Amino acid sequence: MSTTKIKICGLRRLEDVEYVNRNMPDYIGFVFAKSKRQVSEELAEELKNALNPALIRVGVFVNQPVEWVASLIQKDIIQYAQLHGDEDAEYITRLRTYLDKTEVDSDVTDKKTGIIKAVRVKEEADIERANSYDCDYILLDTFSVECEGGNGKTFDWSMIKKMNKPFFLAGGITQENALQAIQEVKPYGVDASSGLETDGFKDEEKIKNFVEKIRKNIG
Repeated sequence: MSTTKIKICGLRRLEDVEYVNRNMPDYIGFVFAKSKRQVSEELAEELKNALNPALIRVGVFVNQPVEWVASLIQKDIIQYAQLHGDEDAEYITRLRTYLDKTEVDSDVTDKKTGIIKAVRVKEEADIERANSYDCDYILLDTFSVECEGGNGKTFDWSMIKKMNKPFFLAGGITQENALQAIQEVKPYGVDASSGLETDGFKDEEKIKNFVEKIRKNIG
């Protein structure tokens, strides 16, 4: 059975970095969009410097200037840009141009950068739209009128059967339902944030249980 990647999003404290360094998911996320988990460029760089370099760093954005998003990758604060807003094909093409140049100009060997496009799922047409994006991965999240993502609620996973691009599954993923999600929809990876928190902050015991349960049962 192939390994399911684990992504933990919304790191904003040095304690959060210590938790992931000890438990080693595959990807971590810094939220640059407006959110209670929002971090500044300066804080993200401080957290990145304390992070185990084996962890792949993702920045979360909502309709933010493409040049600024690219600059965070060019400065090696993040490696992937996760786009949660209305970023269209033109935006993605422009960002890809910056990223291709970053990889060519980089002094770091095997420096991998990329784009994750988040799609909020309400109906099957959203899955069809997700398949059309020119990105490295899709992130499927729950549709909400209140926010662009991170509402901690699941959606109808049966719609995912029409997905033909590698994707992360988000939206209410916790240690209680992660294995069911992986077995039912076989995502490239699972993405958790609020489900690994207590009173609004990352909880190391929840992170530990989440990572261990997936690795032990899925590989």
